[in-house]
Amino acid sequence: MTQSSRTDKPLVLAGRTYNSRLLVGTGKYKDLDETRLAIEASGAEIVTVAVRRTNIGQNPGEPNLLDVISPDRYTILPNTAGCYDAVEAVRTCRLARELLDGHKLVKLEVLADQKTLFPNVLETLKAAETLVKDGFDVMVYTSDDPIIARQLAEIGCIAVMPLAGLIGTGLGICNPYNLRIILEEATVPVLVDAGVGTASDAAIAMELGCEAVLMNSAIAHAQHPVLMAEAMKHAIVAGRLAYLAGRMPKKLYASASSPLEGLIR
Repeated sequence: MTQSSRTDKPLVLAGRTYNSRLLVGTGKYKDLDETRLAIEASGAEIVTVAVRRTNIGQNPGEPNLLDVISPDRYTILPNTAGCYDAVEAVRTCRLARELLDGHKLVKLEVLADQKTLFPNVLETLKAAETLVKDGFDVMVYTSDDPIIARQLAEIGCIAVMPLAGLIGTGLGICNPYNLRIILEEATVPVLVDAGVGTASDAAIAMELGCEAVLMNSAIAHAQHPVLMAEAMKHAIVAGRLAYLAGRMPKKLYASASSPLEGLIR
């Protein structure tokens, strides 16, 4: 994509426009109060929730995340973390729809194993097809394989979310070249999901042209989560602006910043 063709456009998911391009998770914080404060500091408008691990009403009498992360203020994005096959994932999404009064926007992730938390793309494809047919708006966690990303978009997923690195590792953008191919071919929004460790990782993802970034561990596992949440908010904005501006070309040799003509001799 040339610099002249980079015009800003809003982030639109399932027909709704969002100002923030940072999506955040709700796990791994020390308590619900820290969760609330970090999410507020992030400026995020979309908050993802692991239905199998977090109480959003399925366990009456226990602390409910929705008491501090209100659906009136945030778009709740239920996810299928902890699911290892398509059947589990579909069942979890249907439970979330029931708990959230017909809510259709979900984040699909089907994992291959507990050691890597790498996506099982075969089960992901099966689950995506079922969920789309069932009327869900599916945002889907996937590998950084451009072919799989294309197939998920063709199935009808509203966004593809390739990993930058393995979940929770903080390794940053491990394969920017595959991400660039996915972005060049994209017909739906592309969001980096997993692997971000610090603000510069988030900025790089945005500079590549991603529509947004989803993260949890990078904020929750920081020494000061609330401060890191604010750092991520600014990194996302800076990365987006840098992408729109278009970086200078890289050169092998130096080039004087000031003109050489008319030097005083």
